[in-house]
Amino acid sequence: MSEKNQEQQPEQNLGELLQIRRDKLTALREAGKDPFKITKCDQDSFASEIHAHFEDYENKDVCIAGRMMSRRNMGKASFIDLCDKTGRIQAYVRINDVGEESYSDFKNYWDLGDIICLKGFVFKTRRGEISVHAKEIQLLSKSLLPLPEKFHGLKDTDLRYRQRYLDLIVNPEVKETFVMRSHIITAIRAFMDSHDFLEVETPVLHTIAGGAAARPFVTHHNTLDIDLYLRIALELHLKRLIVGGFDRVYEIGRVFRNEGMDTRHNPEFTLMEFYQAYTDYHGMMDLIEDLIRTVSTKVKGSSKITYDGVELDFGSPFCRMTMVEAVKKYSGVDFNEIKTLDEARAAAKEHNLAYEERHKKGDILNLFFDEYCEEKLIQPTFITEHPVEISPLAKRKEDDPNYTQRFELFVMGRELANAFSELNDPIDQRKRFEAQAAQKAAGDDEACDVDEDFLTALEYGMPPTGGLGIGIDRLVMLLTDQPSIRDVLLFPTMKPID
Repeated sequence: MSEKNQEQQPEQNLGELLQIRRDKLTALREAGKDPFKITKCDQDSFASEIHAHFEDYENKDVCIAGRMMSRRNMGKASFIDLCDKTGRIQAYVRINDVGEESYSDFKNYWDLGDIICLKGFVFKTRRGEISVHAKEIQLLSKSLLPLPEKFHGLKDTDLRYRQRYLDLIVNPEVKETFVMRSHIITAIRAFMDSHDFLEVETPVLHTIAGGAAARPFVTHHNTLDIDLYLRIALELHLKRLIVGGFDRVYEIGRVFRNEGMDTRHNPEFTLMEFYQAYTDYHGMMDLIEDLIRTVSTKVKGSSKITYDGVELDFGSPFCRMTMVEAVKKYSGVDFNEIKTLDEARAAAKEHNLAYEERHKKGDILNLFFDEYCEEKLIQPTFITEHPVEISPLAKRKEDDPNYTQRFELFVMGRELANAFSELNDPIDQRKRFEAQAAQKAAGDDEACDVDEDFLTALEYGMPPTGGLGIGIDRLVMLLTDQPSIRDVLLFPTMKPID
């Protein structure tokens, strides 16, 4: 059965198509031409290079390799499209050039999706298309499953995420997103290195879940016979390094949170945290603003980008307002005038905000912010001075100890980064850990335990320090204009089909 006829078969004949491909492989093997025994190809040129520098390549011999994505048979000659890591290029295969035996195998036993090696010279067709005129062809790997029909492609979103390899084959724009992701991370590292930060690696398995308010994944170490937690943050180990004398450190790594999944959340995601001694949260604001502006300009060519049809300006100074100011602006409630917990609860009831008995005034302020403010923060905005109840690792404000030296960066109504003037008072830190432990005992799965070793480190003395965490996946979403975190994760977490 010809490739053209195969492509026209209805979906119910898929089993027949699979058998045809396996029969072709069997025939090749019986003829001593098993493609899976081939170990290498002397690839020396790539599609994008040939297209970009045709004048240098014209009439020169090249060796290209990749996946055969289309074929147009014309009797004793054929045109094919070959796709390598850089893109597509047309190739012209003629029986007089490659030989009768090779051409017969090519025509009768090769299929779309097969991976091939082709040697020939570069030329332009009469229609002006840059192509490679084949002199030798070789089958390197047989595709035993047919690719999705080219005019409809792979549109099923769930299948695209589950079979990312197939998504990358048939949707070239997807590959560009992940190339861009790599460039973004490279640019981030270059920025951090240029500011004298040292990249480090810290443990993924923790004896205590801490550094963030999140439910951890629990595992068990058989030899030690203890439960361990997959890290929910990078913070506490990095601050130990500040104590140890590394004044500027950063880590880009996977963290794990046993929580819900949506367009902005995946159980494992990539986080960058960095810590700098002898600065505060204002220094962190300046640094992250500079980083985002620099990375955007480096990878996008501009400090202005478009996300979901909205132009975002990373070039202008980011807006800054306190959480109290934001809540007053968007809800009309002024927490500077609310002095007691009873007054805060009354305001919540008046605005139909549900709170829990354990919530204090600062928690209720945060509920107002979540309900009325977040989605309004489209352009880059720093929200500062969070209440101490929701900031167990941040230093208090000197002029108002009910609030902390903390900020969150919001873009397009989403939190992108979180930072503090780090709490370095071990006595205050112990009290806050103990308050968190009490909340955990009362049923708060996201509260943390008392980390005695971290307290010991603080007791040796940690200098004034600014620290920040930024979600790499969310930054990539912004810079690649992707609507879901799953679109920027090569292999997002999926519910098993069974």
